[in-house]
Amino acid sequence: MDKVVTPASTAALKGSDPTDTVALPAALTRSLRLQVNRVRDGVMHSQAESDAIAVETPVAVELNGINHAVMLATPDDLEDFAWGFCLTEGIVRSPDDIRDIEQERTDLGIILHVQISPACMQFLKERRRQMAGRTACGLCGVETLEAVRRLPPMAPPSHAGSPASPPPTPSPVQQHDLHAMPAGLTLAQLLEAMNALREQQPLHQETGATHAAAWVSADSHTPTFIREDVGRHNALDKTIGALLRDTRPTIGHGALLVSSRASFEMVQKAAMAGCPVLAAVSAPTSAAIALAEETGITLLGFTRARQATIYAHSQRFQLSNKGKAS
Repeated sequence: MDKVVTPASTAALKGSDPTDTVALPAALTRSLRLQVNRVRDGVMHSQAESDAIAVETPVAVELNGINHAVMLATPDDLEDFAWGFCLTEGIVRSPDDIRDIEQERTDLGIILHVQISPACMQFLKERRRQMAGRTACGLCGVETLEAVRRLPPMAPPSHAGSPASPPPTPSPVQQHDLHAMPAGLTLAQLLEAMNALREQQPLHQETGATHAAAWVSADSHTPTFIREDVGRHNALDKTIGALLRDTRPTIGHGALLVSSRASFEMVQKAAMAGCPVLAAVSAPTSAAIALAEETGITLLGFTRARQATIYAHSQRFQLSNKGKAS
C-alpha cells in the first residue's frame, strides 16, 4: 500500500499553481496504451488505433529528509538513478556514502528517500547556502563565466570533520587522472557495442520516446548495464548508478554509450563517474567538446553504422594499431 505523502513532499511535486499537477497512470509502468488517430498521405483516418506511450513521472529526490530536486523520469530503475544522480552531482563520493534508499509512491509522483552520510549532508548544506538566492538555470550554482567549465565539487570523505580530517581532496578528474587512463578497448569493440545497443532498447522500440545509456567493458563487444529513460541525463545516471551498485566492473576500464547528443552535462557526468570514453549517437556541442578536452575524455559523436567522429583525445585510440587503445 502506498504511503501518505507529507505536505512538504507534496509541495515539492507541484508547480507554482497548486492545481497544476501531473496525472499518473493507475499503476506505475514504463509505458501505457492510448487511442490515437493516424494521419496517412495527409488524410486522418476516422478509426482510432492503439499506440504505446512512454510514461513520464515526476520523481523527487529527498536527501536525509530534505527536498533536493524534482525530475521527470521513466519510473523504473529508480534506485540506480538515485545512486548515479548522487555521484554525478557531487553529493556523494562512493557507494559507501549512500546508506539507504526508499521509494514512496504518491498521487503526484514518486519520492526517493535517500539517506547519505552525515559528512556528505553537511557538505551539501554548505553548497545550498552558497547557492541561495541565485536564479535557477541549466548551470545552477554557477556564479561566473569562468566557473562554467568546472566540475561540481565532490563531497568530502565520510570521516571528514574528525580531528584527523585530511585536507580537501582533488576533483574527480584529478583523482581518476582521465588524461592518462587508457580505455582498454578497441574502436572496433566500441562500434560493435553501439551497433548492438540499437537492438536492446525495448521501450524505445515500443514508444519511440526514450533514450538509452550503456557501458561496454574492455573485454567485451556487448553493451551492459543498459538503462532507458525519457530523459537522456536520467538514462546516463541510471547506467552509472547500476555500475556503482555492481562491484564487478571498473567504470574506467571501458566506455559509456548514449543514444543521444553529447551535451556539456553528459560529458560532465562521465567525468564525475571517472569514465575515460563517451560515445554518442548524435552530435556533441561546443561546450561538450571543450570540457572533454579539458578533462581528458575521448568524445565520439555520430557513432552509428560502425562509423564515428572523434572530437577530443583521439590519441587514446591508436588507429594505426587497428583501433587498439593506448
